[in-house]
Amino acid sequence: MADPFRNALLATQGTEFDAGAERVAIDLAAKCGIPLFAVMPLVSNPEYESIAPLREDAADAEAAAKLDALRDAARARGLDLTATVRRGEEPYREIIDEARERNADLIVLRRRGKRGFLANLLIGEMVHTVTSHAPCHVLIVPRAANLWSRGIALATDGSRHSLRATELAASIASRCGLPLTVVSVVAENDPHGGIAQASVDLALAAARAAGVDARGHVASGRPHDAILRAAEEAGADLIVLGRRGLNAVKRVLLGSTSERVASHANGPVLIVHA
Repeated sequence: MADPFRNALLATQGTEFDAGAERVAIDLAAKCGIPLFAVMPLVSNPEYESIAPLREDAADAEAAAKLDALRDAARARGLDLTATVRRGEEPYREIIDEARERNADLIVLRRRGKRGFLANLLIGEMVHTVTSHAPCHVLIVPRAANLWSRGIALATDGSRHSLRATELAASIASRCGLPLTVVSVVAENDPHGGIAQASVDLALAAARAAGVDARGHVASGRPHDAILRAAEEAGADLIVLGRRGLNAVKRVLLGSTSERVASHANGPVLIVHA
């Protein structure tokens, strides 16, 4: 089976909240032998910068120092990290544009920034927007997380997003030699339980065909709770699930289940682009 990723882009602002994403991105690139790029988006305000150029110079110097430290960390793992600073009014656009220019098939970024009422419940606004608009897969990493080493949990509903997530989860499990747990969730007393079981069986067949140790089941309850519970019971430290959803104005949005799982998981969550 082919390697799951060809090259990765780490999006970081060099804060304490980015530490997990930085660590996982470097470890992943080293383990898989893939190129790693990094982008540090800075908010640009031309009017303010024109009257306070020294503040802009200080921000540039701070960003350069953070990226130098990141290059050193990558070099210690045998990686030659290409890192850049991008300025713009909306940081998420700089991340998306960098991913497109680098032809990245994975963006790695933190889960959230400053804590607050909403931050305690949801992924940060920038992370939400990047994940919703990304042209590739997105790996959301809590700041205390490490690269997965125990197992992988895959959530599936049989959609095309889930089919792609199954392929990627099986590829990662095969590459890392880890067991795969598959779960499909239905509401209690749902008459479509047979469809959920068929989705699990399809994913298990694909994973086992790739030589992966895989098992699975249908769970009931609120989807994000059931997925998180299945991952915890299996000892999985990576959750994989598909991205889905378009609203009435055709703006791509991250599915609520994906967002809730990413918000509450203890380890990395991979949102798969179909």
